[in-house]
Amino acid sequence: MGHVAIVTDSTADLMPEAAAAAGVRVVPLFVRFGAEEFQVGVNLTTEQFWERMTAPDAPFPTTAAPSPGTFRETFEACFAEGAEAIVCPTIGSKLSATFQSATLAAQALPDREVHVIDTASTSMSTGIPALMAAEMAADGVPAARIAATVHDRLRDVDLYVAVDTLEYLKKGGRLSATRAAVGTVLSFKPIVTVRDGLVVMAENPRTRTKARERIVELVTAQPLERLAIIHTPTSTREEVEAFRDALVARVPGGIDPARVSIGLLGASTGPHLGPGLMGAAFLRRR
Repeated sequence: MGHVAIVTDSTADLMPEAAAAAGVRVVPLFVRFGAEEFQVGVNLTTEQFWERMTAPDAPFPTTAAPSPGTFRETFEACFAEGAEAIVCPTIGSKLSATFQSATLAAQALPDREVHVIDTASTSMSTGIPALMAAEMAADGVPAARIAATVHDRLRDVDLYVAVDTLEYLKKGGRLSATRAAVGTVLSFKPIVTVRDGLVVMAENPRTRTKARERIVELVTAQPLERLAIIHTPTSTREEVEAFRDALVARVPGGIDPARVSIGLLGASTGPHLGPGLMGAAFLRRR
């Protein structure tokens, strides 16, 4: 009997070791620095991305979705390895053409069972559904039920991140120039989330400390099943661990330490949010 393969894209910000351990295959997006183009996780690690991103006079990076052909090659490789079906959660369709590419690839394999899921979000809000799917697949759950369960649980997945500046969201076209200008002039440290598939400012604290404190309040407003801390290399290890500890201490009813992860914002999402970020993605408990 074949297994169910889980595929996602590199915006999910799954650390390579976490993806490998869960059995999740990751299709890379492209990142461009000027004339140089890289495939995320193939010839550009997250650490290398941030070195380039924060280098003096570095060109502003841009991203591009994988082609339908790349997804099809990945799907076909999964089937060649014995998969009987595929479940593929991707970044939100309003944020990237990645979902469309995966959908076209699935349609090109009409005799195969491929479920492509629009998570309507990004970063670990896409990564968490992929990990959920992988755990169900490991337990032998059929693909259709995995896809239905993930779809149902998407309403319980959310994220809040504090950014130092709105400049990257503006340059990447994820936020209007007017809203970005207001935030810059008033020296906000905005809290960003995703609503209805689009990046929005949730709140506008005046300092980094207040922004992080507010995220702790927002994230721990109800019991959690999973928690993923997201940060950039500009934060020290002590800062990241203190932020994690503050969140864990406030989760109503506590949370299994095995369900708490820490990871860098990846090269597919980093260009749109910039350095100086701290936040969390999470799955609410039902």
